[in-house]
Amino acid sequence: MKILGIGSRIKHADYGKGVVTNVSSKHYWVTFIESGLETIDLDSEFEIIEAAEDDVDTVSFFDVERSLTEILKKWSDVTEIVPIADKWKGGKLILEPGDTSLKASEIPIDTFFHKITMVRDRLRVMEQKVNSSNLDEQEKIDLQQYITRIYGSLTTFNVLFKLKTQQFVGQKSS
Repeated sequence: MKILGIGSRIKHADYGKGVVTNVSSKHYWVTFIESGLETIDLDSEFEIIEAAEDDVDTVSFFDVERSLTEILKKWSDVTEIVPIADKWKGGKLILEPGDTSLKASEIPIDTFFHKITMVRDRLRVMEQKVNSSNLDEQEKIDLQQYITRIYGSLTTFNVLFKLKTQQFVGQKSS
């Protein structure tokens, strides 16, 4: 039995398609598109899509990890962990109606922040889908401008983000 090298692509009956990211004397570490990192025995049943030579230097773990991260960001609903600013942790959002006879509503600010980051992540996916669609260029530009305006409308919530790099950015003034 010839051992597959790092970077080999396989298809496993239970886990689907994946890439070999490490090899030991008994196991392959394979990162599967749908189920993540799994360890399988060298003699497991799987289909070889593309074999890489048994040379551990052909693909570094860093390169594989970076590539897989980009693939997951592009094609899945997986979201990055976005920390809330420390001053808001454990806080609450109080919605007080103008009518004083009605009761105020309280929402944990962490829950509200999670919803805001979900909106941002879904906007990013929409943006990617627009850019990779078969629309003509003018239609893509028009839709991209609407998305940018939506980001701009959400900049009010930037105060909740711990990291400036994760905040909403609208249209930049020229």
